[in-house]
Amino acid sequence: MAAAEIGPLTPQAPDSLSSAGPVERARALIPLLEAAGPAMEQARELPPEVLEALRANDFFRLLTARAIGGQAMPLPLYAEVIEAVAIGDASTAWCVNQGNVSALSSATYLPQEVAQHFFGERDSGLAWGAQHIRAAAVPVEGGWRVTGRWDFASGNRHARLLGAHVPVAQPDGTPRPGPNGKPEFVTVLFPREQAAITEDWAALGLRGTGSDTYEVTDLFVPASHACFRDKPEGRQETGTLTLFTSHLCYASGFAATALGNARALLNRYLTLARGKTARAGAQPMAENHCIQSQVAQLEAKLRACRMYLLGTLREAWAEAEGTGALSLDARMAVRLATTSVMAEATEVAVACYRAGGTTAVLESEPFERRFRDAMCVSQHLQGGPWHLEMVGRHLLGVPQAVQFV
Repeated sequence: MAAAEIGPLTPQAPDSLSSAGPVERARALIPLLEAAGPAMEQARELPPEVLEALRANDFFRLLTARAIGGQAMPLPLYAEVIEAVAIGDASTAWCVNQGNVSALSSATYLPQEVAQHFFGERDSGLAWGAQHIRAAAVPVEGGWRVTGRWDFASGNRHARLLGAHVPVAQPDGTPRPGPNGKPEFVTVLFPREQAAITEDWAALGLRGTGSDTYEVTDLFVPASHACFRDKPEGRQETGTLTLFTSHLCYASGFAATALGNARALLNRYLTLARGKTARAGAQPMAENHCIQSQVAQLEAKLRACRMYLLGTLREAWAEAEGTGALSLDARMAVRLATTSVMAEATEVAVACYRAGGTTAVLESEPFERRFRDAMCVSQHLQGGPWHLEMVGRHLLGVPQAVQFV
């Protein structure tokens, strides 16, 4: 693997972007994203110059089908793009991943003309919040009547569409059970202006995502603007990407975000160590044997994480493309890789922050913002340690109800 793949990157000239590959184009945005990071955090949204660059590179339609103008990008390549964006800024990578997977996982189940209407333009965008049981979708003639409130709508401030995952209500108001006996959820899409937005995103990190709260009351959503996600029998698009559940696609992008953010921290630590003498140190940091050993170990750990994630995704993609199916073994392998990489990349980020000493606590330095972003990424359910228990039961042949794969 060439050092340029993960080390300090040289931006390409803007006039070369049209002929460059998607990973190279993402890397070319790193200086812009790094420079915009502090202001992005203050504004709690992606600034116009960042949105313009993302749209110019068509980075919000990486996964949707070519039939509706998307790129249908293979998942391993997609993870590399998200990693490169995250080296520039973690909030931006988070929004790009959230928007792309949300668009994929709804467009796959919508009629093609509806998907084209919603996602056919570069400035199209979709945001939605966490699945919430304190909401209801009541079946009515021609569609649904939806009432509810959702939070964590990452990227909603630049999105044209909002979506919501809503429990289907029976006539008596109780949740309608699905085939597994649990409440059945329908996903509905509607213009952002039809919702009441509360700009309440106040969090430790990933502040630039603007992950606000929104609500609707008795909103009519046409049946053609709703779908039941991750149910293979309802797919309108049958490309290789659609064999991966939305959970595995989200997890792949968020693991790549953790990798890119950790890479940015490690790069900054290396730059600091090359030129600093600690106040209590008798020699420059670069000449300290402990630091020399530490940076080598961190570099090895991060490279190993990167190759584990990309290698597992490539194996799973090859199986899906070659057989037209994705086995449970392959799905479990992706789940194990994404969960493990999110945890390991977080450890690298924490080690770099600690190694930065007092420099790392200064707002003028990127350490503390990157550290907070790392902590936020690590808390997402896609990186939850309970996934390891599920994979372990699978490897041991213990019967279980499979989730998130």
